[in-house]
Amino acid sequence: MFFLSVFKQNSMSNTAHRTFSSQVTDTAGFTEASPGKTEPSHPGSFFEISLAEWSFNKLLFTNKMTHLDFPVVAKRQYGISIVEYVNQFFMDKAEDARHLNELLKRCNDNGVTNHLIMCDNEGPLGDPDDTKRLKAVEDHYKWVDAAKYLGCITIRVNSFGDGSAEDVQKAAVDGISRLAEYAEKEEINIVIENHGGYTSDGQWIVGLMKAINKSNVGTLPDFGNFCVKREGENFWEGKCIEEYDRYKGVAEMMPFAKAVSAKTQAFDAHGNCIETDYYRMLKIVKDTGFHGYAGIEYSGDNEEDGVRKTKTLLEKVAASLN
Repeated sequence: MFFLSVFKQNSMSNTAHRTFSSQVTDTAGFTEASPGKTEPSHPGSFFEISLAEWSFNKLLFTNKMTHLDFPVVAKRQYGISIVEYVNQFFMDKAEDARHLNELLKRCNDNGVTNHLIMCDNEGPLGDPDDTKRLKAVEDHYKWVDAAKYLGCITIRVNSFGDGSAEDVQKAAVDGISRLAEYAEKEEINIVIENHGGYTSDGQWIVGLMKAINKSNVGTLPDFGNFCVKREGENFWEGKCIEEYDRYKGVAEMMPFAKAVSAKTQAFDAHGNCIETDYYRMLKIVKDTGFHGYAGIEYSGDNEEDGVRKTKTLLEKVAASLN
């Protein structure tokens, strides 16, 4: 495939703000120039702040912001130099070298580092049906390649499937292991987020991680996605009727974490997150010895204000825990 040959020729020279030769491999998988061994960009913090593209999903879905705008906005408006993409906003561009080169140019021009790509709608990696699962594995390959091209080191995937918790977990072990073998050749990590259903059960995720047991497979603990059962048939929008304890879930997932997702939705008059006690949550994260990226993922209505408040909250809590 012509595009893959372009990867081999250009990905190293076009990488935003890093090169693969500066990265290291250890038992924790592949790392961005070993972030845990460098000083955080925010004094007093044990983590680096990154920004997830989903924080602007309303602006992006209504075309008030474009995918190419995102890294520029992150740096110029919020002073954040590390970004996390969502494939939904460039779904047809994974193999478009022109688009990816333009994105890299904007990153390089603004000193922005690409961290990961969150991948959705590419099939059920945990489906007990062999045909569906193997097709999903192959459909994710292009995002591994795109991540490599952009200088990311991780893609976040889903481990969904139809069946019992045991059957889906068994299938997910196979699907994710196959994808991880492909990703390992490109020095890319595969991470699983608590993202609804079985995946929002901390013990289920732990079981999955232990069964896969690969250095380039880990978790992306999200501080807010712990609904394991909703009303009706809609996987995302129904009323949550069963929720896993978020603090317990994050604590269980942290030993496998390669980054964390700092989810927020609403704030009180003092700038604290209403749905999550960030002092308690970040202490759990710190107590595991974590040094990596905490990605802002605001999910409320006022996206621009919400991102700023989340960044301020992370900095405030990190300083208090130093």
